[in-house]
Amino acid sequence: MDLHGKSALVTGGASGIGEATARRLAAAGVGVAVVDRDEARATALVEQIGGLAVVADVTDPATMTSLVERVEDHFGGLDIVFLNAGTTAGQSGIEDLDVEAYRRVMGVNVDHVVFGLAAAVPALRRAGGGSIIATSSLAGLVPMPGDPIYTLTKHAVVGYVRSVAPTLIGEGIRVNALCPGFADTPLIAHAKDQFGEFPLLTADDVADAVEAILDRGEAGECWFVQPGREAAPYGFRGVPGPKGAGAPPAVTWEDH
Repeated sequence: MDLHGKSALVTGGASGIGEATARRLAAAGVGVAVVDRDEARATALVEQIGGLAVVADVTDPATMTSLVERVEDHFGGLDIVFLNAGTTAGQSGIEDLDVEAYRRVMGVNVDHVVFGLAAAVPALRRAGGGSIIATSSLAGLVPMPGDPIYTLTKHAVVGYVRSVAPTLIGEGIRVNALCPGFADTPLIAHAKDQFGEFPLLTADDVADAVEAILDRGEAGECWFVQPGREAAPYGFRGVPGPKGAGAPPAVTWEDH
C-alpha cells in the first residue's frame, strides 16, 4: 500500500502502540485521526504530527459510526483503520467475578473491534478498498493463565479477524490482527517491575509490524511480534475434519 496521501483512524492513539503507529503513519504522509479518551494527550500529539484529535467512547456502536463519518468528512475518505484501543482485565473470572469490570474489558477489547469494523467497512468500500488492523495480543494465540478474561477477549479478536477476512478481501478490504507480546507501554506500567530482566517490546517495535502488515500482509493473517524476532504471520495448524469427508458445506443462519 502506497501510504502517501492516505487517511487513517487510530483508536487508543494517544499513547503506547497507538501513538507510535500514528507518528509512523504521519511521517509516511498519512492524515491521521487520533482517537483516545485522553483529550489532552490526543490534542498534544496532533499538534506535533498534524491530523485530527477525537475524544470518543469506542465501546458505543453509534459513536463509532459517527467517528468514521467525521474522519471521512475531514480527510475526504478513509483508507486505514487501526482498532488498537485495549485494556487488561485484572481478574481471573474463576471466582468472585466482577461483572461490571468484565463487561468493561469486553466492551473495549471485543465490542470496539466489532463496532469499529462494521462502521469502517462502508467507508473503505467508498474508498475502493483499504486495510483494517485490530490489535489482539500474543494472548490471542496462546493461553495466559495470569489474566484469563483478557486472554478470552484477545482470542475473540483473532477468531473474528480470521472469519471476516475472507468475506471482505473480494472488495479490496484486507483485515488482519496484530499479536504483540509484552510491550513497554502504559498498559503494563503498573506491573512492569514484575518482568525483571524479561525482554519487552517497544512501542516502535510494534509500529514496525503495523507497517509490515500494511506493506505485505495477506488477508486474515495474525502477526506475532516478539523481541528480537522479525514480525510474521502466525502459522495456525489445520483442524482435522471428519474422516473421508470433503469440504464442509457453506451453511448460513437462513438454512435453519
